[in-house]
Amino acid sequence: MVRYLFGITRPKQYEWLAITKPCKTTKWDYNINILSYGINEMSSMQPQTQPDPQRVASAALQAFFNLSQRWELTATQERVLLGDPPTSTFFRWKASKHASRLGRDTLDRVSYLLGIHKALNILLPSATAADQWVKKPNEAPLFGGHSALERMLGGSVADLADVRRYLDAQRG
Repeated sequence: MVRYLFGITRPKQYEWLAITKPCKTTKWDYNINILSYGINEMSSMQPQTQPDPQRVASAALQAFFNLSQRWELTATQERVLLGDPPTSTFFRWKASKHASRLGRDTLDRVSYLLGIHKALNILLPSATAADQWVKKPNEAPLFGGHSALERMLGGSVADLADVRRYLDAQRG
């Protein structure tokens, strides 16, 4: 049996262990409680595997091109939203919706775009209204009378993040 941080006693093989070490940070002694998982559980845990970069890249591209079709984007707009990859690379991605690996910047961009899409579908009454909102002029200070798409086409990840934050704030 192991005595817990909060005074509860449980069988060792099922619970957390509380290890207490004294630490002098000022003139008083403090106890630093370090929680560690029971030894038996540590040995039986499976090592975490990293996601397959090829599967992640392919899923991201598939989602992006499905979204761009819904938003009726041009190839030029798609390239800007993806971070302006080389033309040959972009068209290879578009044709196969497959890549062996995507950079962190491209994955972040796709993530922001999917978050924007999700927020719009939560905020607006229909999928059609959500898809059309991206191209409609908006009087909010962030957009200054331009559409959200125009703001996102600024080319920076920060532009995508700004639109995402705006929509998240509207959701509350």
